[in-house]
Amino acid sequence: MTEKITIAIDGFSSTGKSTIAKLIAKKYNYVYVDTGAMYRAVSLYAKNNDFVNQNSIDKEGLIASLENITITFKFNEALGFAEVFLNDKNVEKEIRTLEVSQLVSKVAAISEVRKKLVAEQQEMGKNGGVVMDGRDIGTVVFPDADLKLFMTASADKRATRRYKELIDRGDKVLYEDILFNVQERDRIDSTREDSPLMKADDAIEFDNSDMGINEQFERICTLIDNKLA
Repeated sequence: MTEKITIAIDGFSSTGKSTIAKLIAKKYNYVYVDTGAMYRAVSLYAKNNDFVNQNSIDKEGLIASLENITITFKFNEALGFAEVFLNDKNVEKEIRTLEVSQLVSKVAAISEVRKKLVAEQQEMGKNGGVVMDGRDIGTVVFPDADLKLFMTASADKRATRRYKELIDRGDKVLYEDILFNVQERDRIDSTREDSPLMKADDAIEFDNSDMGINEQFERICTLIDNKLA
């Protein structure tokens, strides 16, 4: 086994994939890539340029504009993680809103968008020493990843976590809207034609409905240490 491995974390929305991935990256000094943030950034671009709203999407218009989209990650030492930049503008907060959450699955279902971002993700992780989370990391982006995890939890538990996160941030949202968004994203992500959300055959499933972050982290670190041994 190489000194640094490739770790793929897939799963449903709001299962804490990014939180776990950040902790792993920090502990093992790996590069962390939040692929969901990349799709959110494209969705923000599409929203701001009137290519998508809750009722419709101009696929051809967005596809024609993909060459105008540049997504980068810049590490923020004060925060301890890399923030997302869309065309050199920090959009870390903008991409986390419920409005963008309601659009991202529609945008992510477009094959041309996925092709562009998958190529960028594969380039970021080609040398190993990377932990990447998303929907299709273990099945499409890195099918040969050394360790694959698949995170799941009940829709109610995930909606409650997301609701608390947004309320703590000061957003005015209704729990019912969050639950609907979680369920709708599950439906779209799992049934889309291109790279649907699914557990890789060799992925280890983690149902964290009743599991705290510390317990998850400890269990996953044991798996990583075994791979590195």
